Amino acid sequence: MSKVVLSYVIGTTVLSSTVPLTVHAAPATSPVSAATPIEHVIVIIGENHTFDNLFATYQAKHGQRVSNLLSKGIIKPDGTPGPMFGKSAQQQADNRQVYKIDPTHTGAYATLPQPQTTYATGLPPGVPDTRFPANLPNGPFQITRYVSYDAHTGDPQHRFFQMWQQYDEGRLDLFPWVATTIGTGGQNAAPAPTPANTFQGGESMGFYNMQSGDAPIFRYLADHYAISDNYHQPIMGGTGANFLALVTGDLAYHNQNGQPDTPPANQIENPDPQGGTNNFYQQDGYAGGSYVNCADQNQPGVPAISRYLSSLPYQTHNNGNCAANTYYLVNNYGLGYKADGTPQPLGPTHFTLPPQHIPTIADALSTKGVSWKWYSGGRNADGTTSSEYCGICDPLTGFTSIMTSSLKNNLVGMDALDHDMADEKSMPAVAFVRPPESQAGHPANATVPDYEKFVASLIAKVKNNPELWKKTAILVTTDEGGGYYDSGYIQPVDFFGDGTRIPLMVVSPYARKGYVDHTYYDHVSILKFIEANWGLQPLSARSRDNLPNPIIDTRNDPYVPMNRPAIGDLMNMFDFQHHRNDRDQDDMRSNVR
Repeated sequence: MSKVVLSYVIGTTVLSSTVPLTVHAAPATSPVSAATPIEHVIVIIGENHTFDNLFATYQAKHGQRVSNLLSKGIIKPDGTPGPMFGKSAQQQADNRQVYKIDPTHTGAYATLPQPQTTYATGLPPGVPDTRFPANLPNGPFQITRYVSYDAHTGDPQHRFFQMWQQYDEGRLDLFPWVATTIGTGGQNAAPAPTPANTFQGGESMGFYNMQSGDAPIFRYLADHYAISDNYHQPIMGGTGANFLALVTGDLAYHNQNGQPDTPPANQIENPDPQGGTNNFYQQDGYAGGSYVNCADQNQPGVPAISRYLSSLPYQTHNNGNCAANTYYLVNNYGLGYKADGTPQPLGPTHFTLPPQHIPTIADALSTKGVSWKWYSGGRNADGTTSSEYCGICDPLTGFTSIMTSSLKNNLVGMDALDHDMADEKSMPAVAFVRPPESQAGHPANATVPDYEKFVASLIAKVKNNPELWKKTAILVTTDEGGGYYDSGYIQPVDFFGDGTRIPLMVVSPYARKGYVDHTYYDHVSILKFIEANWGLQPLSARSRDNLPNPIIDTRNDPYVPMNRPAIGDLMNMFDFQHHRNDRDQDDMRSNVR
């Protein structure tokens, strides 16, 4: 298929207590200095792609190893099945009466279920996507063998209890089966999936191929800066819970004035199958059940995950990190405040997370006098928003300490980002950037090349300000894997995750050039880096930033921490002994197609 031309400029060239905690605002102290030469961290968060989905055929520089579909022999460089293709074979299963994360297998698929359409593919939703064959081999397939790189595709299922089943206790072999037995959006979606039509097929097994020209900007960044092939979404499931984990290292929960309480009955998850169905959940989805009391073994779905965690050869974080009588949000609900600070209505007909009172990285930075901002596409200066705005991707709007104080002024839009990047003194020490909806890369309503172009444009603006560039680290990732298959190791940290691998690229004069880091990371590693760089303590007694850095057996398995559970702080991705001024070294002019 033809490739879209990407011609953006980079630089001058083309291119442990388990009790929920409440935070109370504290007065800022004198600003603290950074412990490294990095005085500005910019975190760009796109959406819904796993590491293998984007880096399936990436080949590392300098003779390094990278863990992906190509290195494992699952596929060949041209994207066709490789000698170990069978390792990725997907299974069918039987799960009736009670939820299981390891249902009984009933045999491998002969061929993948045909991918299905969703709302933005240009085809009617919930029908077979005839651009793809009905007889795809049972395993990963190259998306761009059938559609162009800039084409809209279907949107794989990606929710909490579903991802635990896809994981299948580490077998990673139930991605299509889970999608086709449950569907996307939940029973109250529009249109609502049914056991007879879940609007899902085998789209979760798709990947892009850097060897044939896909993801050229991300490939360039990997070649010239540092990437991780062991970075993960922290929570099984979708956007909302993972964005909240990114700012708290923890889970949000249903509460009244900071005290845990019980949600409306129609908002509590029940993944037990409906009578007469194979795995079609009783109560689930973004306008259905999304809260879980994981400390109560009588709650539906809880025993299956708890039994698995108990079988592990190590004790998980805070013994699962489940506080008593606490209902945690594990799927997408709206947040407690509108963008302008107006409280959102609550109750059984409003699928809204009550305002949160747990500590955030924003509170911690403000207390230390370290500047920060959250930049959201589609947010206007007056607090209004456009269709480019993603409310659940603006997580600090869920917190009382932010939205009822002057700190809400730190939640701004793209115009403010352009202004701040032009003047190093205006740029905050810590910046989180969520692109406009159409440029965030979410399958169905956006594309990967649009996300690449956004990333390249932002890097270019930073590098065109030499004073800013020489002090900056730009971290490029996605919020979660979007339900796409990934072959990488997952470390169960607690009841909630980790989830699948996702990309992480570190772009900085101090990034280790062309380096692939195997240290185990997740989104909370970003919090650990910020805390290490500015001398902050962990956010709370139960947040994951309390976990130690991994101890690695580099000779046998560099991907699995010997001291599980453990997550790194990203420092291995930098070389602070050597400063690079590569404004004159970067060259993306050459055939970026």
